[in-house]
Amino acid sequence: MNPLFCLVNLQILFSLVFNIPSFVNANHQFVYSRFNGVNLTLDGMASITPNGLLELTNGTLRLEGHAFHPTPFNFRKKPNGPVQSFAVTYIFAIYCIQSAVCGHGIAFLIAASNNFSDALPAQYMGLANGSNNGNATNHFFAVELDTNKNDEFKDINNNHVGVNINGLNSVNSSNAGYYDDNSGNFHNLTLASYKMMQVWVEYDGSSTRVNVTLAPLNMAKPSKPLISVTYNISRVITDKAYVGFSSSTGSFVARQYVLGWSFGMNEPALPIDITKLPKLPHEGPKPQSKVLDITLPIATASFAIAVGTIVTLLIRRRLRYAELREDWEIEFGPHRFPYKDLFHATEGFNDKNLLGIGGFGRVYKGVLPMSKQMVAVKRISHDSNQGIKEFVAEVVSIGRLQHRNIVQLHGYCRRKGELILVYEYMSSGSLDKYLYDQDKPILCWEQRLQIIKGIASGLLYLHEEWEKVVLHRDIKPSNVLLDEGMNGRLGDFGLARLYDHGADPQTTHVVGTIGYLAPELARTSKATPLTDVFSFGIFVLELICGRKPIEQTAQGSQLMLVDWVLEFWHKGSLTGAVDIKLQGAYDVDEACLLLKLGLLCSHPFISARPNMRQVMHYLNGNMPLPEQLTLAYMSFNMLSLMQNKSFIPATLTNSLLGTSNCTISDFSGGR
Repeated sequence: MNPLFCLVNLQILFSLVFNIPSFVNANHQFVYSRFNGVNLTLDGMASITPNGLLELTNGTLRLEGHAFHPTPFNFRKKPNGPVQSFAVTYIFAIYCIQSAVCGHGIAFLIAASNNFSDALPAQYMGLANGSNNGNATNHFFAVELDTNKNDEFKDINNNHVGVNINGLNSVNSSNAGYYDDNSGNFHNLTLASYKMMQVWVEYDGSSTRVNVTLAPLNMAKPSKPLISVTYNISRVITDKAYVGFSSSTGSFVARQYVLGWSFGMNEPALPIDITKLPKLPHEGPKPQSKVLDITLPIATASFAIAVGTIVTLLIRRRLRYAELREDWEIEFGPHRFPYKDLFHATEGFNDKNLLGIGGFGRVYKGVLPMSKQMVAVKRISHDSNQGIKEFVAEVVSIGRLQHRNIVQLHGYCRRKGELILVYEYMSSGSLDKYLYDQDKPILCWEQRLQIIKGIASGLLYLHEEWEKVVLHRDIKPSNVLLDEGMNGRLGDFGLARLYDHGADPQTTHVVGTIGYLAPELARTSKATPLTDVFSFGIFVLELICGRKPIEQTAQGSQLMLVDWVLEFWHKGSLTGAVDIKLQGAYDVDEACLLLKLGLLCSHPFISARPNMRQVMHYLNGNMPLPEQLTLAYMSFNMLSLMQNKSFIPATLTNSLLGTSNCTISDFSGGR
């Protein structure tokens, strides 16, 4: 008999007899039935609780946690040889207030390094960030238990298991569940049900097959795996690699736990002793005893009489923190911020924290007192309850948007006559400062092109790729914020409206900023995706030309940016409209494309404008611009069109059709 085999079995027997919850073989195996006294490498929110739970996240929003076995394993017998077979099993539980609204799950991983300080939380799960997601240099293999659907990574739903290589896009994924050995039927499991479940991950080095199996606790491992995929991970895992877990939270409260863990190299994963697993902490409201049902009302009434006067005085002293709450807001509880927290975060909305002032309110920088997260807090006047319920419902819906070019809306707060929106903080500020402030550095051509493509991608997601159609209705440089990498993100959804795909948008009040409003709003008062496209066209011209949509001339008249660009086109020198601050440092072909695209998107005829999917094709070079754009002479009287502030339909129609020097066909073909 193999002496090593005998030694391993003696060690296991010793641990069982003396009630030791873990076994470690320094060469190739370990098993933990709880984590008391276990030496793990932890970072972020990860910790080991007094009763032996590995707590990866503690409920704090938008943070991450990692836990690794302290020493790496030799996954190859010799350098550059194939990765050896291995097996992993672990028991986990995920808590969310509502299992359908959760984020963002747990990932078991094997990685070249246990340092993930550059990774981001939320949809990146502490594994990667926006710039390195999917890079071959990441060198990690992961199995994700994902409780949030993210279209950016093509997730199948908000309750799935996936096999990932070097990023968050799964090479194979499946609904969470298991196959019954008796009937062969598939049974769904809810990852965020706060029930203990067991996962088995097995890799066969000879066949390069990865099997992932999931089952409820106390059930034997199903014979048919949930996922079975052939992938040679020798191309991914280095000679020595760490094994561990990664997890993160987003905009919703979530807690992720690992209760037991076993690993074996060229050996089966040793069974976890479920009788020694630590207990999960109680979450949610505690059941109330019948004795309390009788005595509590009496005690409460007596206490209320005794302290009523004191409570009244305390309430009066705290009027500065008074909020407006109604019964219908209960369902939006997780998205509502206490006014007191926002008051302290902004130091009483102190002017020294003022980021900007717009037509719809003031924006302040703040640091939330509990999580220490930096946020941007916008105060909007609201003097009527008319439509506020629908508006807050839309704010909460918009808070679920997940896209790298859209500023995250965390939630809201209400006071009498005031609505407060809480956004993700963007360290580089708004785009308009870089266009018009003398003390800001000049944006180079590559940065401008990157910002335009990013905002176009974000608008395509809003119009076509999310669960509802989202109309932003106020696209302009002051509402485009820049992160530390100078990537453009569309923010300020205070005027946004939502409707179902395939539905007809409703007539509403005309809102937005003069110079960016599509002319058809005067006739219909109905915002559509193509009214956003018009604003995007003006935005593109403004960013390329470095000029505002409407400027006063020396003679006191108004000069429209569109007409100014067209004048250069008529002269045969379109690139003369490019921002002179660039001093010629730009790509001529790209500049011509963007100027023409800006004119096409801001065309006064709605039928002439492309949708955002076509815009992305034009920007990526997948589709040429319409041939009609090469006409030598085009003109339409945008000045009179946009100066008509009273929006009289008859005047608008006459301005568009009677004074223009071109026909509709001059600019509307080629779609």
